[in-house]
Order: sequence, then C-alpha cells, then structure tokens
Amino acid sequence: MVREFPFYHLPTPWDGSSNRFQASLKAQSDNGSINLNNVYPSIIISCGKAREAGSFSLLYGQNPLKNSFTLLLLEFALVIILTRILRVLLKPFKQPRIVSEVIGGIFIGPSILGRSEKFTSIMFPKNSQFIVKNIGAIGFTYYFFLSGVKMDISLVKKANKKQLYIAFAGVLLPFILISIVAFTLRKSMDKELARISSLGFISSGLALPLFPIIHSILKELNLLSSEIGRLALSISVISDAMGVGVMIVFEAAKQGEGNHLAVLWYLISLVVYLAFIVFVIRRSLVRIAETTPEGQPVNQGYVVMIFLGVLVMGGLADITGIAIANGAFWLGLAIPDGPPLGSTIVERSEMVIVDVLMPFSFALVGLSVDVNAMSSAGWSSLSPMFAITLTAYVAKLLGTLITSAFFELPLRDGVTLSFMMILKGQVEIVVFLHWMDKKIMGIPGFTMMVLSLTTMTAISTPLISILYDPTRPYMVHKRRTIQHTPQADAELRIVLCIYDEDSTGSLINLLEISNPTLSTRFIIFSLRLIDLVGRASPVLIDHEKQEEHDSKYAVCHTIHNVLQQYQETKGECVRLHPFTAVVPNRTMYQDICDLALVKNATIIILPFHKECLDTVGQQLTGIVRHGVGSVNSNVLAHAPCSVGVLVDKVRVRHNQLAVRNRELHFAVLFLGGADSREALCYADRMAGNLNVSLTVIRFLSHNFVGDDEMEKKLDDGAVTWFWVKNERNERVIYREMTVRNGEETISAIQSVNDDTENNYDLWIVGRKQGINPVLVSGLSYWRENDELGIIGDYISSLDFCCTASVLVVQQQILRGQGSDGTSGRFACSPSPTQKVKDLLISWCS
Repeated sequence: MVREFPFYHLPTPWDGSSNRFQASLKAQSDNGSINLNNVYPSIIISCGKAREAGSFSLLYGQNPLKNSFTLLLLEFALVIILTRILRVLLKPFKQPRIVSEVIGGIFIGPSILGRSEKFTSIMFPKNSQFIVKNIGAIGFTYYFFLSGVKMDISLVKKANKKQLYIAFAGVLLPFILISIVAFTLRKSMDKELARISSLGFISSGLALPLFPIIHSILKELNLLSSEIGRLALSISVISDAMGVGVMIVFEAAKQGEGNHLAVLWYLISLVVYLAFIVFVIRRSLVRIAETTPEGQPVNQGYVVMIFLGVLVMGGLADITGIAIANGAFWLGLAIPDGPPLGSTIVERSEMVIVDVLMPFSFALVGLSVDVNAMSSAGWSSLSPMFAITLTAYVAKLLGTLITSAFFELPLRDGVTLSFMMILKGQVEIVVFLHWMDKKIMGIPGFTMMVLSLTTMTAISTPLISILYDPTRPYMVHKRRTIQHTPQADAELRIVLCIYDEDSTGSLINLLEISNPTLSTRFIIFSLRLIDLVGRASPVLIDHEKQEEHDSKYAVCHTIHNVLQQYQETKGECVRLHPFTAVVPNRTMYQDICDLALVKNATIIILPFHKECLDTVGQQLTGIVRHGVGSVNSNVLAHAPCSVGVLVDKVRVRHNQLAVRNRELHFAVLFLGGADSREALCYADRMAGNLNVSLTVIRFLSHNFVGDDEMEKKLDDGAVTWFWVKNERNERVIYREMTVRNGEETISAIQSVNDDTENNYDLWIVGRKQGINPVLVSGLSYWRENDELGIIGDYISSLDFCCTASVLVVQQQILRGQGSDGTSGRFACSPSPTQKVKDLLISWCS
C-alpha cells in the first residue's frame, strides 16, 4: 500500500470568514482509492487565528488584548486581585485561605463569570486557557515541592502510642466504611468509577488526612504550637506515611488495567526514581548543607539548581507514570529541613509560589468546575459519589473522636482534633484532577467533590477556632507573682526570653542586679526563640536532654555559652535550664507561656523590640528583629505569671562586671495598682544588692480624686511594708508627689530625671493595672507601644532625655480578670463572640 498525506477540501468555498471546515481523508492503494470517511466519520475541526505576538496601543486603533502577553498580564492581575478581595471579605468569618482561593477560581470559571460567552472570549479564550492551566500546574508542582521541604519525617519516629493509634484508627475506619458503601453502590456507578482500582483510589484518597493542608490551616489559626495542633501535625504525618504505600498500590493497579506489563514497568520506574533521590540527590544536598559556613546563606547557584531540579524531576516523574506532584514532593522531602538549606529555599520561594503561582492553580480548578454540567448530569449519576464523600467525612470524625476518647483526651479537644482531621485543600484537589485524568470521574463529579471539599473546610475551620482556645490553660487561679512569693528561703523561677545575641548581655545584667543569693536562688529557664522557616513542625529543644539538635541551630551556642558562664560565676545562687523553641512568630507566645506554666515560673522577662539609643554613638539602633512586638503583646495578654519587659538603652553586652563593680542608681515610679505593687516588690529584691541605691517615688492624686478605695488600701499596705523593711537601709529613699493630671505627672517625672545627683541607670514602672486614671489623664497620645503602658512608653522614648534602661512590670492577670488588667467591678464584660465560645465549650465539657 502506498500512503499519501491526507488532503482536505471544503464542502463549500471558504472565504476566510468562517473558522470551521470539514476534513475528508483518503488513501490510495494498488487497487484504487479507499474513502476512509466510510470508516471514520467526518469531523468538524475548529481553527482559530494565532494570537498576535505583539501589538501597538489603543492609540493606533488596535485591541491590546489580541496580544497574548498583554492578556496574560491582565489575567494575572484579575486572578490575584480577586482572590485577595475574597480573602479580606471572608477573614472575619475565620475562613482559611484555601476557601477564598477556590471560590475565586470558581468565580472566573464557567459556573459564574464564565457563563458569559463574551467574558470568556475576551478574558479566557481557548488558547489562553491552555497557558493559564499550565501555569497553574506549575504552581501545584512547586507547592508540593515546598510542602515536602517543610515536612518533618522524624515525627513518625518520635510518635507515641496515642498518636499511632489515633492515626491508624483515623485512616482504617474511614477506609473500611468508604469501601463498604462504594461496593454497595457499585452497580449504579459509571463503568470507570465501578472498577476495583478506581474504588480503591477513592477510598484511600478520602480516608487520609494530609499534612500540607492541616499545617497551612493550623498556621492561619495560630495553633501550630498548641497541644492539639502538635498532635494533629504528628497524626497527619503518620497517616501520610501509611497512605503513600496504599496510593502506590492502587496507582499500579490502575495503570495495569489495560496492560499487566505496565505494572512491572511502573514499579521499576518507582524504585529507580526513589533510589536516585535517596542515594544521589539526598546525599548531594546534605553535603551542600554541611559545607555551608555557619550563619551564612547557601550559595545562590545551588538554590537555582534545586529550583530547576523541581521541573526536571517533575518531568521525569510524569514520563515514567509516577505523576508530577509526587516527583516534586519527594524531591522536597530529600532536602534537609531547617537551616541552612531548607530555610533558604522557603525564604526565597514561598512568597512567589503561594502568592503568585497558586492563584493560577486555583484558576485552573475554577475553569474545570462547572455547576451547570453537574446539574445536567443529574442526581442519579452523582448520588454514589456523594454518598461515598459523606461517608468519608462522617467516618473520619467518628474514628478520630472514638480513639481520642479511648486515650482519655478531653471531649472538647477530641472534637477539635476530629474537625482538624477532616480539613481538605490543595492536595485533595490535585488528587481529584488526577482522577479526571484517569477517567475515574468527569467534570460533574469533579465539581461536586470540589464543592463538598470547600464546604466542609469552610464549616470546620471556624468551629475549630470556636471550640479550642490555646490560651485558656494559661489563665490559672494560683498566684504566680513576685509579690506573693516569700523572699526568705524561696526560689525565684524566671523564664528568660532571648530573641538574638544583642539582647543577651542586657538580660544577664538584669539578672545580676536582681540579686540572686543562696537564700533566694534563681531558677532560670532560658528560652532562645527562633522563627520557624524551612520546616512545618515547631520544635522545642531541651538542651540538657537533646544535645544532638544543637548542630542544626548553631546560633544558640554563643548564647547558651554566655549563660553557662554566668551560672558558673554565681555558683549555687543560679541554676540554668536552657531551651530553644523553633516556632512561627505568630505562635511564639504560646511556647513562652507553656514553658512558664509547666515550670511554675514566677516571672517572664522579655526584651523590648523597638529601636533604642546607643549611648556610645548617639544613634538609633535596632536590638531585635521585626515581629517581636506582637509576641510581647500576646505574652502580656496571656501569661500565667508576672511579666517584665526590659528596654535596654545601655546595651552592655556579655559583661556582668560592668554592673557588679560600680554603684547603680534605680528609680521606681509608683502610680498605684497591681502592676506598680509588683514593680515595687521586684525593686525590693534589687535593694538587697550592696551596689544599688533605690529611689521610690509615689504619685498621689490631689485630694485623692479618682482613687479606687480597694486599690488605695492595697497600695498603702505594699508601700508600708516596703518602708518598714528598708527603714534602716540608707541606700533606699522614699518620696511622694501630688499631681492633678497627666501633664503634671510627666513634669514631675522629668524633674526627677533632671536631678543631677542621682543620674539613674534603671527606671522601674508598673505597666497599667489599677493606675488612677487622673494620674495619666490627657496622655492618650503616648500610645505608640501599648506593651509598655503610657508611663513606660514615655520614659522609653527619645522625648525623655535619658539613656537609662527601663523595666516595665505587669503582675499576673488571674482568670476572671479583664485583659486590660482591671479586676473586680472594673473587669471587662465578655463580648458576644466570647459568650458563644463559652457556650459551645460548656456543651463539650
């Protein structure tokens, strides 16, 4: 047979106005021509003119949207702006990012705006949709890679019996129930969906709680460092580890349906691919991390090679039938998490991937979601899939809740954990797309699955935030204050928070002047705080038990060595217990409060976050990184003990002799209230230091205007106790000043500062609890740093011409008191939202 190229002819002459024609195909043999249209029916082929590579402007009367690149830029802007607007609108309803992005994608798809043919032809024509979907696929690929980089596989090794059993039951029970329902409804399913491999695919996919989704939503809810959040992360990692094997089995079965030999090739490809990642790529990446100097970023060339490797490995995975997402995810797992390599990759790529590429990924999803197609398909064709999906969610809830109850987890925590386990997101959407590629489901089924996923996540997320409050355990009934800790033969337990090396010296100086002695020993729990980058799971390292972790976070060595030297110089007066917490900035306060709660701390000491005056160069210098202010504010709001915030203006670094061998002058500004009483008690401990001279200035309202009777009595008692105790101490001075308003208060403080005889080194002041409002009336403009209070903010500012450091003290806020520090009849009444939370909590208690 002699083959000829197919030729096409038009049934009617084509003048170029139509973009459709009919194709006829003929073949010629030795015996004559054969019209193949008798075998293959003629097909109407749509042809479109390629979009112009470039165009001029509107000034030349041309349409810029005819230019492919101009149209792509407009699509970028539309997708990103739309998802951002939806995030802002849905944020008050506690909706996670995934919900707003899915809705944004659906909004531009054929379900809403895409119903207009004019909108589709202008914004998302066929050839443009191809580009958008491919960019979206790249976005999903890099998202999976980033999830693999952050994932901590070591959680599987560290899992205890409770985590293993909850994870196992939370997967096994849903898998069994889904399989039972699926096989029961098998006769009413489509042919492809009814296959055993397809049902296994669906059962395993819906039964697994996936780590990337749970992590991202818990991060938005500030629950990563909470007890339930850590438990949920561990369970999801264990579930993922179990589910990988199951998914591989059903993938192999699906590929072997047409050709049994394909199963063998798939498994061989999988083994070779994984071996290459483990024995070649993993070792190379570990070598890169080991050869990177401590504290230095990874070489830019290595980073570029890794990002290029994501595309290469994803392409190889797709060629071998492993799937692009799997290839990128496994490559991410091969990268050592944390610094220097994992953190560098996340820092340099997360914003671009999450904020630029991922909106296109959800545009891909939205263009594939078609509510009209789902309606046209009818309930009869969708009901089996709906029943399977509903069974999956109910079984997951019950499986997790029953197992949690078996391990005596409180009912409220068990319900919260159950809702966490049914959270779905990007990974499941990619799985649904994969099912469409495998012809397991069509557009109607995919639409229903995406809508059910979005609905359940939208319902579960606000319920989690209502049911579980991570700060609730911190508000204890027992007094944990300096004022209520006896000074004789009692330990002072301190949580010392360290954000960087610069603040270490000033914190040690504060410990030194606080006068630790053999009768009043200091038990110091130093907590080095590091922002979580390059990994998903928070880490709390006890350096007395886990020395092997130090190598990854080498920046801690210097700080702990300095603290160890201080402990050695103080002998038995100080006992040090070093910790390191690697957590996100947003949840850092939870680790601080947890440590203070577990260790029965009396006070938490925090360094201030703003700029301070360098007494040497007379220039503003920052002492800690951005984001610490919110951490300090959250600690002040939720701490289970008293809190001190140190504003260091002297910046004497790592030199205790600087404060040990010279006379120091301290001033206490006593404006009344619980915080001032706590500050006075702390200053009293300092007065025991022979090198310290202490001046206490008490401010009284003229004619006692605005005084609260109970607070006044408590203040009088504290001042009387202090004066009687230090009556014979010549280094202690007590003064009283009467003022009428805030302006006179500021003038009085300035006059004290202008007293050249004292030249104070440290100001000690209460934050704001119980202060007579008359004493600070008219000073509302001193609200730049609320964590310091009005007076503390003023004496810490540059307007107050003084280079002395400032210690702002807040006494513990007991349960039942307002967050503003008031108590008794001045306590804040709960908001309507809080009432709803308390009601739901009471139902689950």
